[in-house]
Amino acid sequence: MVYELLDAKDLCSYYDLSDRPGTIPPESGFDAQYGFLNDPAIESKLLEFKDSDISKVTFSIPSIHCASCIWLLEKLHDIKSEILQTQVNFPKRELSITFRNDQITLKQVVELLVKIGYEPYISLEDLDKNETHSTDNRLYYQLGVTGFAFANIMIFSLPGYFAPETIEPTLKLMFKYFSLSLALPVLFYSAQDYFISAWNGLIHRGVNMDVPISLGISALFLQSLFEILTSTGDGYLDSLSGLVFFLLIGKVFQKKTYNLLSFDRDYKSYFPLAVTIIKNGKEKSAPVTELQQGDRIVVRNQELIPADSILMDGACDIDYSFVTGEADPVRKEVGDLIYAGGRQIGGIIELEVVKEASQSYLTRLWNDDAFTDSKDGQIITLANRVSAWFTLAVLSVAVSGTIYWSFSDSISAVLVFASVLIVACPCALALSTPFTLGTTLRIFGRNNLFLKNVTVVETMSKIDTIIFDKTGTLTVNKPTGIEFDGTELTAKELSMIKSVAHQSTHPQSVKISQSMETDELKPVIDYIEKTGYGIQGSIREHIIKIGSAAWIENIPEQFKPTDNTSKVFVAIDGIFRGAFRIGTEFRSGLNELLQSLASCRLVMMSGDNEQDWDILSRLFPKRTDLLFNRTPHDKLEYVKEQQAQGHRTLMIGDGLNDAGALAKSDVGIAVTDDTSSFSPACDALISGDSLHKLETFLRFSRISMRIIIVSFILSFLYNFVGLSFAVTGQLSPVVSAILMPLSSISIVLFTTMTTQYYGKLIRL
Repeated sequence: MVYELLDAKDLCSYYDLSDRPGTIPPESGFDAQYGFLNDPAIESKLLEFKDSDISKVTFSIPSIHCASCIWLLEKLHDIKSEILQTQVNFPKRELSITFRNDQITLKQVVELLVKIGYEPYISLEDLDKNETHSTDNRLYYQLGVTGFAFANIMIFSLPGYFAPETIEPTLKLMFKYFSLSLALPVLFYSAQDYFISAWNGLIHRGVNMDVPISLGISALFLQSLFEILTSTGDGYLDSLSGLVFFLLIGKVFQKKTYNLLSFDRDYKSYFPLAVTIIKNGKEKSAPVTELQQGDRIVVRNQELIPADSILMDGACDIDYSFVTGEADPVRKEVGDLIYAGGRQIGGIIELEVVKEASQSYLTRLWNDDAFTDSKDGQIITLANRVSAWFTLAVLSVAVSGTIYWSFSDSISAVLVFASVLIVACPCALALSTPFTLGTTLRIFGRNNLFLKNVTVVETMSKIDTIIFDKTGTLTVNKPTGIEFDGTELTAKELSMIKSVAHQSTHPQSVKISQSMETDELKPVIDYIEKTGYGIQGSIREHIIKIGSAAWIENIPEQFKPTDNTSKVFVAIDGIFRGAFRIGTEFRSGLNELLQSLASCRLVMMSGDNEQDWDILSRLFPKRTDLLFNRTPHDKLEYVKEQQAQGHRTLMIGDGLNDAGALAKSDVGIAVTDDTSSFSPACDALISGDSLHKLETFLRFSRISMRIIIVSFILSFLYNFVGLSFAVTGQLSPVVSAILMPLSSISIVLFTTMTTQYYGKLIRL
């Protein structure tokens, strides 16, 4: 059945990727087994997203186990055209599916997965508890089995160590076979992951770090089996069980530490998002984590919907490309459900929260591969390459040592072979990078700089050109120094201007809206915002336009921006009414920050005119390029030019007019100030209050890279010393098994504690 499905779509190369791809699916019973998925209440709990034609769901698929699984599951759209996109998270055994709900049901999607041998794990009990994960205790069971076997094999071996002549031959033989029976579950159950991993690496033409471990375990068992069956010795089953026991302890430690890093990444290092909540008829800003069911929130143009909500006021278009990858906006009316992750396009809307904001969900969206440049860090790539070559070198040393010792002592040859393979494990080398960079991410997060992934740290350490946007980045969004020059406006006209400006999150629109004394806000329809130009809206058949000179028609000559002042022009019903003169307030600590960055090449690019040239020329170091009247396209092209010249660029903007430049730069950082408007294409988010720490962040990223290099050197020293003792027969396999996790633990402690120490030293 599976073959027919694949053959019909010319997907039989699936069978070439692995000797044992897939699992055998059940033959029938789908209707009875999965009929509950037709229940709308259950479907709503399972689905992460649903609109009129597209749904998204994530399943746990326990049977995912190899490259063939990943290949086939990510080709589901070729089997069923109604499935738009699939993405496998191999470490978590999860599959995310985006499908057309008007053409295929959730039940049919699940049935398709079952038919091809990948039955999803669906627990309604977990859904009721709002849990999306299950605890994997298998590693602890393996450790328990091995510990029990290790303790008992040691007891059976003690008489042979201390009084071998006094033991009766029959009793001695019985102890050997007892030990052998206890060693079998250790070999075939507790140690099976090492053999599976090694085999998968070899069939994919790679040598991973589990290959030498598997060979060492096999050598000990085969030699022990030979000695016991031929009555030529006692074997080394105590060493074998002890070896696996200490290896599993090291794996438990590694798992615990990785889980800690993952927890911090998902829940503590959350976005610095704020949301506008309506309380007692007034708007106030609050952290998104404080949102509760029933809260009323306000969302403006280009802001992200922070939680699943019901639209209470104002029709709108929602861009769900952040969630589904589909660029076409979806029209929503009052009473419709809007899912978290959608971006509002148009005027201001009012929502009622129906589900608390999930920071882990927003983090997962931000880290989605669709918005990642997929550029691996050189340090991470180097660690992977070094680990592979190091493993091959260890195998060569083990074989050479075994051949040398076999001429004089075959027993010592086996012990040397096992000891070399175990003690010289590149685990410490492989762990140093993720733990150093993971700790760096946590330190940055505590200081309100939130990186998309660990590779950004390495890129930041190599930056030589920093490009600043001005409005909303170097300046603050406070209504200071605003004057209106033009025809006197009535209270009604002021209210209409405020209402239209209130729809936008652009810093100048925010300043204009906040500067007006009137609190009356009128409903705005047909709202338009054109990036880099201005905004427009209709209020009771009146059309209000606010923006630049290129946006407003028929501006009198005396109002045109020739006096180097920042102006925002206003027209009502096509008649020019005047201009807002907006003063500039720069962020505190800006002068000290710019002077501290003098070692880098600095550039300032702004869409405004040159009114602040005198101030900026004093703030920035000499030889800084100050570029004005730049459109979003101009900023993007400038970044491309700098990269073509070999510069490593860091772009810092507000995420509105700078989305293209942020995405193209080697590192793009979006500055946020009490707003949920940010670009998913950026590499990092920084709170405006922490921008003055930018030089410290860059310096700390360079320190982190040095810590990784030092940890590489320490790892090589560990392995060199261990190999020196092992190849000369001075280390037993059990001692090697103890030293291997100890070296990994010491490297992890070194990288973590050193990174934290330097974080405190430079006051991060």
